[in-house]
Amino acid sequence: MIALNVNIDHIATIRQARGGNEPDPIFAAVICELAGAKGIVCHLREDRRHINDRDVELLRKVVTTKLDLEMAAVEEIIQFALKIKPDMVTIVPEKRIELTTEGGLDVTKDTKVYKELVKRMHSEGIEVSFFIEPEQPQIEASIQLGADIVEFHTGVYSRLKKPKEIQKELVRIRKAADLAKSLGLKVAAGHGLNYINVSEICKIESISELSIGHSIVARASFVGLERAVREMIEIINYSVLERKS
Repeated sequence: MIALNVNIDHIATIRQARGGNEPDPIFAAVICELAGAKGIVCHLREDRRHINDRDVELLRKVVTTKLDLEMAAVEEIIQFALKIKPDMVTIVPEKRIELTTEGGLDVTKDTKVYKELVKRMHSEGIEVSFFIEPEQPQIEASIQLGADIVEFHTGVYSRLKKPKEIQKELVRIRKAADLAKSLGLKVAAGHGLNYINVSEICKIESISELSIGHSIVARASFVGLERAVREMIEIINYSVLERKS
């Protein structure tokens, strides 16, 4: 089966809208795990626009599945991650003006920085994932840098409307996933996935994890967080079984 990792950033975004304490992303993480999520994802941005340092510190104490800390390759956040010791860090591009991550990281640039980052994380037993576009050069560079996992940016796929274009992008993702797996990498996917478009991604055999946040939090505003997570897991599991039949 494909594991669902739930990104709780948008729970913190709602909290920050009023500057108070509610809703609590820590409580959200517990609900997600009880509902069947196999991991919790949070992005500690440099500007702390949603998740903050204390959130991550508490999540490290509370999360019993896998804690994935999304982060930019900047020294302040690197040192924080080494102190907190999440199970995994996912290295993403980060721009102050963006609403959310806009694309994959180009790991063919600043290779010395990324290689040293991987070395430092591995020294503390922390796995490293690179959030990249589903492209061969990015996959090969990730291998050379020592990554454990690659997470493919599915934002392009999620924005497409025409069936032919969607199928073309799915083929691109499938080929990239097969290549990454054949080279020994674990393969994840995320960004823009929702209750409708996730099914086709689940039919790609080489993908073993999904990272989904906004769609689940949006659904939770109508049906509650536990049900929203369970519904996503049901769709994922059904799609995998359909793939195998």
